[in-house]
Amino acid sequence: MLAPVNIPFESLNIMTLTPMLIPIIGALLILVIDVVKGGLDKSLYVVLSLLFLVMDFFSLLNGAGLFSQNGTILGMFDVMLIDGLALLGQFIIVGASMLFIPLSLTHKRFHEFSYPEFFALFLFMIAGFQFMVATDNIILVFIGLETASLALYTIIAMHNRDKSFEAAIKYFTMGALAAGFFAFGAMILYALTGSVEINKIALVLASNGYSDIGYVLIGVAFMLAAFAFKLSLIPFHTWAPDVYEGASAAMAGYMSIVPKIAGFVVAMRFFEFLIHSHIVWLEVVLYAFVVITMTASNMWALVQTDVKRMLAYSSISHAGFVMAAVLIGTTQANSALFLYWILFSFTNLGSFSMLWISRQKNLIDGQSSDHSYDKFAGMIKTSPVAALIMGLFMLSLAGVPPFALFWGKLYMISSAVSSGYTILALIMALNSAIAGYYYLKLIVYMFMKEPVVGVNGEIYVANATLALRTIIGIAAVATIFAFVAINPLLEFITAFVYKSGY
Repeated sequence: MLAPVNIPFESLNIMTLTPMLIPIIGALLILVIDVVKGGLDKSLYVVLSLLFLVMDFFSLLNGAGLFSQNGTILGMFDVMLIDGLALLGQFIIVGASMLFIPLSLTHKRFHEFSYPEFFALFLFMIAGFQFMVATDNIILVFIGLETASLALYTIIAMHNRDKSFEAAIKYFTMGALAAGFFAFGAMILYALTGSVEINKIALVLASNGYSDIGYVLIGVAFMLAAFAFKLSLIPFHTWAPDVYEGASAAMAGYMSIVPKIAGFVVAMRFFEFLIHSHIVWLEVVLYAFVVITMTASNMWALVQTDVKRMLAYSSISHAGFVMAAVLIGTTQANSALFLYWILFSFTNLGSFSMLWISRQKNLIDGQSSDHSYDKFAGMIKTSPVAALIMGLFMLSLAGVPPFALFWGKLYMISSAVSSGYTILALIMALNSAIAGYYYLKLIVYMFMKEPVVGVNGEIYVANATLALRTIIGIAAVATIFAFVAINPLLEFITAFVYKSGY
């Protein structure tokens, strides 16, 4: 009979699990409150959600302090880990969520926010994404991915419009296929190495000299397809424009930021050791993904007549742009990825929120969609402040200096040049120039065209609650004055990435 094994509680490092437990406890508390006393005002759930997100953020700050002192920290039988990638990824996830959740204090027509279940699902989703980035265990990555995805499918469907149900079903179907690819790829890699931890998989494959390279490539191909679905890389992007269109504008902006940074962190952990092992096939495929995603999505964005779909294809292009960091695989490139995505978070969430404030329940006669370009025509006359702020976000997305995303693009292209990817850097610069056309197209409509007037003389006028104006104001200030914080922010990011060995 085997003797019982005593495991000291301290050795579990329960604090590695704390950032995920906080939103889970918050979600369960919201559900309990609703069961005990239903029908409470949604502002209570907004405040509770924001409170738990703030607690989550402070727990991450505590983890960052410990990481700075001790380096990478493992916990919960070495399944959880605190390293630079995990912390930076979670900072973006929780920070963007803190910006998003006050947007639910809006007009009653967005009725999904009146359900307590929305806020519980939202917190469960955040916990799932945090599990994804705070581990190198493929099983836990899969569990976190599916926890977050299932919650997100439901949140999209709760928007309760025909397009929302269609979007949720498409997202669920494509997500199920991606989950199958992920599971099959993980199975092959486990069969080859006997491990489900990315670091150990890398060590075993290296020690074997990649002798089973055929099976390795098959496993990697399945994993690459799964990540391409989640990151909406072409040709696995087909769900993204329809899902963004079916979701509320603010949720579409959120989806373009948080799920993707979780995917990028896991992709960095998984693919970069293969890139550094000089597997040429993977490098060629990633190169193709980056170039085709940037270029084709820009081409499709050019011909869109709906601003929301244009921003959806724009987000796909930005994902392809940032995927170049995984291909390059240097500390400079990885640092540029996080810098880019932090700046992108403010600008893109602000852009989609601007779509939200101009949403009307009934379309003007002749309008085919809720966010057509004609709707924004002459906005400088009908809503001058909204037009100026939207123009600011468009200039930033286009990479016009000195606005926020210019610095992200500059550092990303610089990292490509420094690593010898000169042609890739030229393609990235060219795509930035192409993207400028469709961003400037919206500015032309807002500033140089006359407002569209309906049959009964009605025109679109932007309107927003205080919470919405506050969040948009924060995004606008961050977009304008980002250059002040670029150097300290980049130093902070680089220190964390370098100390994690990436």
